[in-house]
Amino acid sequence: MVSISRRALLAAAGLGALGATGAVVWAQSALTSFERAGEEPLVLGDRGPAPELTGIEGWLNSEPLALSRLAGRPVLLDFWTFDCINCVRTLPHVRKWHSAYAERGLAVIGVHSPEFPHERKRERVAAAAARYGVDYPIALDTDHATWDAYGVRYWPSLFLIDQRGRIVMRHEGEGEYATIERLIQTVLTR
Repeated sequence: MVSISRRALLAAAGLGALGATGAVVWAQSALTSFERAGEEPLVLGDRGPAPELTGIEGWLNSEPLALSRLAGRPVLLDFWTFDCINCVRTLPHVRKWHSAYAERGLAVIGVHSPEFPHERKRERVAAAAARYGVDYPIALDTDHATWDAYGVRYWPSLFLIDQRGRIVMRHEGEGEYATIERLIQTVLTR
């Protein structure tokens, strides 16, 4: 598989220095498969069964987890890497959702998929997790096996998996935090 950096993708798209802005604008249309009707409940999509976490080299903040062992619980996967500013700006929202909804059954898992060689080192990921206050489980997807299984293309990417193990939301980039939280709440009421 050819690995393309975030910078190369932005340059190819002509976004260059406007990368962060372009990512936000693009992310605003990433949830178009869901109906929006003011404050009415959102309709969840169905993007098929969630692939198992695979090729994980280790875990931080948790014993090894498997989606099959989390059956019956909704799961939010956050694909991130610690030197990605877009990921760092998303982390407070993911931490908030973990704090607010873990007791209601939501399992939040960070899937750390490095972009650069220095992001591959476990101790650096652990230091970044401590610096950013990430205390939920982090899967170390160093060789991008889970990244590939989910077809991830960008950092950050969020996947919401319902209690049946179906992907009901995929979101790439920053933004749409209120909508994502409403989707989480909708899954929790199923």
